[in-house]
Amino acid sequence: MEKHNHEHHKHHTHEGHQKSQSSDHQTINKSDHQHGHHDHHAMMIEDFKKRFWISLVLTVPILALSHMIQQLLGFELTFFGDQYVLFGLSTIVFFYGGWPFLKGLWDELKDKNPGMMTLIAVAITVAYVYSSAVVFGLEGIDFFWELATLIVIMLLGHWIEMKSVMGASRALELLVQMMPSEAHLVQGDQIKDIKVDQLKKEDIILIKANEKIPADGTVVDGESHLDESMLTGESKPVKKSKGDPVIGGSVNGSQSIKVKVSKTGKESYLNKVITLVEEAQKAKSKTQNLANIAARWLTFIAIGAGTITLVTWISLGKPLDFALERMVTVMVISCPHALGLAIPLVVAISTAVSASKGLLIRNRTAFENARKITAMVFDKTGTLTEGKFGVSRHESLSDDIAKEELLSFVASLEQQSEHPIAQGIVKAAKEAKLKLKKVENFESLTAKGIQGKIDGKSWKVVSPRYLKENKIEIPEKAGSDAAETIVFALREEKLIGFIALSDKIREESSKAIETLREKGMKLYMATGDNEKTAKAVSDKLGLDGYYSEVLPHQKVEIIKKLQKEGHFVAMTGDGVNDAPALAQANVGIAVGSGTDVAAETADIILVNSNPKDIANLVLFGRATYNKMIQNLAWATGYNAIALPLATGFIPGLVISPAIGAVFMSLSTVIVAINAQLLKRKMIS
Repeated sequence: MEKHNHEHHKHHTHEGHQKSQSSDHQTINKSDHQHGHHDHHAMMIEDFKKRFWISLVLTVPILALSHMIQQLLGFELTFFGDQYVLFGLSTIVFFYGGWPFLKGLWDELKDKNPGMMTLIAVAITVAYVYSSAVVFGLEGIDFFWELATLIVIMLLGHWIEMKSVMGASRALELLVQMMPSEAHLVQGDQIKDIKVDQLKKEDIILIKANEKIPADGTVVDGESHLDESMLTGESKPVKKSKGDPVIGGSVNGSQSIKVKVSKTGKESYLNKVITLVEEAQKAKSKTQNLANIAARWLTFIAIGAGTITLVTWISLGKPLDFALERMVTVMVISCPHALGLAIPLVVAISTAVSASKGLLIRNRTAFENARKITAMVFDKTGTLTEGKFGVSRHESLSDDIAKEELLSFVASLEQQSEHPIAQGIVKAAKEAKLKLKKVENFESLTAKGIQGKIDGKSWKVVSPRYLKENKIEIPEKAGSDAAETIVFALREEKLIGFIALSDKIREESSKAIETLREKGMKLYMATGDNEKTAKAVSDKLGLDGYYSEVLPHQKVEIIKKLQKEGHFVAMTGDGVNDAPALAQANVGIAVGSGTDVAAETADIILVNSNPKDIANLVLFGRATYNKMIQNLAWATGYNAIALPLATGFIPGLVISPAIGAVFMSLSTVIVAINAQLLKRKMIS
């Protein structure tokens, strides 16, 4: 296909960024490590799933053989050796199903940070040891049913929770995958395919049409348009000719070029982006879990109350079996059935409902924190705008041709070209259902435009440069405050019209901005596009401010600056250039039409790429957080009431293990019902 040569308005280069942000980061070949980490996480989820189902199957006969459950449900099931069968099944559940929690206990104690794992492990160990002693002669009632149900519920809770946060490690892996694995090395007249990690500075490489650039460098031969939108945020493909810099990971257009390698491995632009994402993700991972904090305190209280109960009753002269039963009742009643489900249930429901409303939740902490957002930073291309080159306006300057007819003639010529401007014009003509005409003698005009014959007449579609060189006056109508690219139509060398193209603002953007402003947020835009484009979009949407021609590390600096000013910042974007900022922000929101890496780095993904969904995000986040607090209050409130009664110290108010079991079940049911009410609130 012929190459189109409309004049390109030059934009910023990336050399300044390439000279900064030095890093000791390992080269891009660390993908194996990232992939391994992702596989390990997936294996852990699968392990919890397997332990849950096996433990659940074994729990059914354990419940059936437990005398306490038989008394509660009014049936009897006894046979010779039934208690030993119960002991055997419970032993399997304790060691197999309970292993993650026993191991977690050891890890938390090593870190001197007891939490949920410690509480669960203490509860199941006390229940197992005491119940085993009862089977082999100690007076008392076994708690094997409690042991089994606690393990099953906790495995379910952790399985749900781990699935809800699965995928964070994939962001770096996807960034790495943006770089091609091979390069075409030019050696004299020969072309040799080599691995990208074998490239050295000063090597000359060939990049064929539509291939990814394998390394940062400078064009030494050829001319093409490169798509850098996923790296820099520049909405239109950038013309590159001899002497122009290119970035590894960007996509070549329809013409081959030769590039001299300037930076590889850890020095490359893309690898610096990887480093920024990794650092921001590590910093964010320190967020503490409310349920874990509650579990830590409950652990101290349970152990303390159990010990005090045992010592007190023995010192008061009560038999050892009575004191032990009271202690175990206290410890077992502390079992966090409701606490273990309080968070995962809400997470599962809010995640499912949000997905049905166009919001994919990847980081629940950030989702809950959406209620705190005070400043929102938008990327422009593909977020506030459509991310596609579209016809913004077209005018006929001749009485004998209508504006739609003009578009038809120009699109007829442009369908011969692969240039992005041409594609935008042809798309507009097709959407208007215009009939395209037959073109003869088509040819390109170097750096000026294209020409051809339609219906026997000479037509040209040219850049402003062609008009200036041929002393044709540019009409006032063609001027605009908006950042547009203008092409002019000539028929028989006479100017008869023009077409303006731009990256259109989404229809939903204005309403989204208005809604978020009503919530008291400060709204900003950070884009890799030029000053004129940024100002035009910002003014039209009425934003509080904008930043133009910014690179990934600068977007991160903008987020950090707002955070230092005391703002709780959300970032919305769709490209690789947004990935570090999405990770740095308190809440990162990716539009679904963007790259996989932006989606994997973000906390929330807008499936429908609709900015209006951001308002729903804030409302859903607030409702979800409220439900979590309510459930935690129910779960811990149950323990606060049941624990003193279980000690037996309050005359006339001594809880038996059976009543404790009813309380425990009631608490769990209340938490589950309250979580379900969230669904009604979010759907309404």
